Amino acid sequence: MKLARQTVLTLLLFGAFAVAQDKPKTEAPKEPPSVTTILDRTFSSLEREFVPAVEAMPADKFTFAPTNGEFKGVRTFRDQAMHVAATNYQVAAAILGEKPPVDYGKGENGPENITSKADVVKFVKDSFAYTHKAIQSVNDKNLNGWIKNPFGEGQATRLGMAMVVTWHSFDHYGQMVEYLRMNGIIPPASRQQ
Repeated sequence: MKLARQTVLTLLLFGAFAVAQDKPKTEAPKEPPSVTTILDRTFSSLEREFVPAVEAMPADKFTFAPTNGEFKGVRTFRDQAMHVAATNYQVAAAILGEKPPVDYGKGENGPENITSKADVVKFVKDSFAYTHKAIQSVNDKNLNGWIKNPFGEGQATRLGMAMVVTWHSFDHYGQMVEYLRMNGIIPPASRQQ
């Protein structure tokens, strides 16, 4: 429970920092940002790093997975991107209390028939758009409301699920950054402007 509270506080502070970065430093804030704004801007910060990373990997490297060392059975780059997108759809549908608008696959890595780089990028981008819709539905009145847990039995809160898509995606983004670097590609977020 203590770890969960620390995670919530960390994500909300990160979100508040992201919101603060959007305002010119000379402008005094008129009122504090809403929970919806904090969550959506935090998710947008993730999206600005994640999607360009997916786009940066050449099509012929989408099946890359490390093999040296203790990497037996790890996801390919394609699977990392599709796993995040499938999870986005699953969580967003739970937040909205609706059936997902697409088939996000039976396993953890999205639909197996989506294999081309163009189709993977589209699936990822569409998952982010749908997740923004879900996050924008989370507000001060419903954030602590119970919803069906999309990962099995029990329930979760909308706030908890809205935070899952960000920390979960950043976890996989970190792995994808390593995959890019193993292929001699500097992740777009790390390039000098």
